[in-house]
Amino acid sequence: MLSNRTRSQIIPALIFLLPGFALFATFFLGPLLYSLRISFFHWNFAHPERSVWVGIKNYTDQLTNPIFQRAILNTSAYTLITVSVKMVLGFIVAVLLNQKIRGRTGFRVAYYLPVITSWVIVSLLFTYMFSGQSGLVNYFLNDTLHLIDHDILWLADGILALVPVVLVDIWKGVGWAAIIFLAGLQNIPVDLLEAASVDGANRLQQLRYITIPMLRGTLVFLLVVLLLGGLNAYVPFQLITHGGEPMDQTHSILTLMVRATFTRLDFGTGAAISYMLTLFVFLLSTLQLKLLRKPAGE
Repeated sequence: MLSNRTRSQIIPALIFLLPGFALFATFFLGPLLYSLRISFFHWNFAHPERSVWVGIKNYTDQLTNPIFQRAILNTSAYTLITVSVKMVLGFIVAVLLNQKIRGRTGFRVAYYLPVITSWVIVSLLFTYMFSGQSGLVNYFLNDTLHLIDHDILWLADGILALVPVVLVDIWKGVGWAAIIFLAGLQNIPVDLLEAASVDGANRLQQLRYITIPMLRGTLVFLLVVLLLGGLNAYVPFQLITHGGEPMDQTHSILTLMVRATFTRLDFGTGAAISYMLTLFVFLLSTLQLKLLRKPAGE
């Protein structure tokens, strides 16, 4: 039994928490559970009471669907490439921006500007650059560098169409990764690096044995956040490939989910796709917590 003192402390706390919990249950938990229910039905949007229970059929149908399998492949390749490049380039840029050079504040702002640039504007710009007939990329490759003898139809090929999608994400994301790395670098004690230099450690040795180990938390944070962002990619796929063109070969998981839900009004399939992605994101988040709690020396 709770003592009177403990009860007097808990009750006011519950009263203050109640409005927030009510909002959470109404706008998050409720819809979350309702969409889970929808994923087990052939959902009738106009008459929900006429919806037909299909069990896990929506899930199994998608797992055996070649378009869904291609969407998984596209999303995985996109995530692997963009995360790797942004981590490497972001770290290099952060190391350079951490040096005592004239105008480094201006350089930091310049590298961060792409991050705050509109996705819509940048995606349309890259679409124009990779246009098969009048794009700047073909102009430089063909007319300037003479590396090709005919224009490449970038957006008409299921694989080549992913090139601008990947590049636009890298262009926008390197600055953000660099800023996070820069914050981590500035938390490393200068005295430690100076002591290592006095002991004869060169720049590469300092980087390997001091800088990178002390950036472990930053590395884990960036890795997981970028992975989650890659798995939830939607805007560049939708704007550059128009959600799957050509012939449903360039879908991401989210563009496929949106098409199923809002174009074909197949809410059961859309909910099933969203929950399969949610499960994977949950497992990845669990791994994140384990990595963050792991002692640095292990």
